[in-house]
Amino acid sequence: MLHEISKALVDGDMPEVKRLTEEALRDGVKPVVIVNKGLILGMDVVGIRFKKKEISVPEVLMSARAMHASLEILKPLLSRSDMEPLGVIAIGTVKGDIHDIGKNLVAMMLEGAGFRVIDIGIDVPSERFVEIVREKKPDILGLSALLNVTLSSMKDTIEALENAGVKGDVKVMVGGAPVTQEFADEIKADAYARDAREAVLKAKELLGLG
Repeated sequence: MLHEISKALVDGDMPEVKRLTEEALRDGVKPVVIVNKGLILGMDVVGIRFKKKEISVPEVLMSARAMHASLEILKPLLSRSDMEPLGVIAIGTVKGDIHDIGKNLVAMMLEGAGFRVIDIGIDVPSERFVEIVREKKPDILGLSALLNVTLSSMKDTIEALENAGVKGDVKVMVGGAPVTQEFADEIKADAYARDAREAVLKAKELLGLG
């Protein structure tokens, strides 16, 4: 049953994932087991296939929607202790950039891996990132940029975190088409991820879960 849920999720078959989730619950499978052994394993396969370019962004989004459909059924049945997240990650696209497909993809993959994700949105000024770190206290702050001209906003955001005295309270991970490891090092980011799959791996490394 759990293998079938994973397979349907990988196929992006939302109705089937919902049906199998409900069937598993009727058969007495614990919600947390469905999440860990069905959904998370399925999203892990999706991430690996995406990294290998075996599937495209729309296919990943279909799988992520199927995962969310199952979680809608399961969340009311999960106790807080059952669904303790691996960590909390706040993610946003930096000021001047309104692209969100990459950010959304990373957010969905992180959720699929068991993290709680706070989506800050697009065109986010550095002051807002500072506010989020202070108010929500995420373990990791994800900064996304797709335009070369907005790389400076990424640098400004990390400087704003330093000036506000909160840089040491959060790990900063950066990514996006124009971002490189060299640039990440230059602006003192804690990690750089090339794609959504790598973002999951780097997030686990940053929190000592790798």
